[in-house]
Amino acid sequence: MKESQSLTNNLLMEVDVLTNRLRNIKRSYKTTRNKALKGRLFSENKNIFKRVKEIYKIAEILNKNNNNEKINYSNLLIEITKRTLNENKFESNLFFL
Repeated sequence: MKESQSLTNNLLMEVDVLTNRLRNIKRSYKTTRNKALKGRLFSENKNIFKRVKEIYKIAEILNKNNNNEKINYSNLLIEITKRTLNENKFESNLFFL
């Protein structure tokens, strides 16, 4: 086994937490009128999105080292991070309404 399942599982859990936080930020941003809070939420959204991109790059590296298996944890990590990034790209337009 070349892939570190422990590392991949930790990254999967982190992506799950970050995805939920991004969704909560979106909800809070839409409901608040406080400009300072909106600024903090926007900044936090940007930082979390950046971290998810970093995890995606790590997942790609893990997947390259594990090309011989079609189904593995790094493939799952790539798919989950890709979905989070796509969801956030679509929803980030809400910040500019």
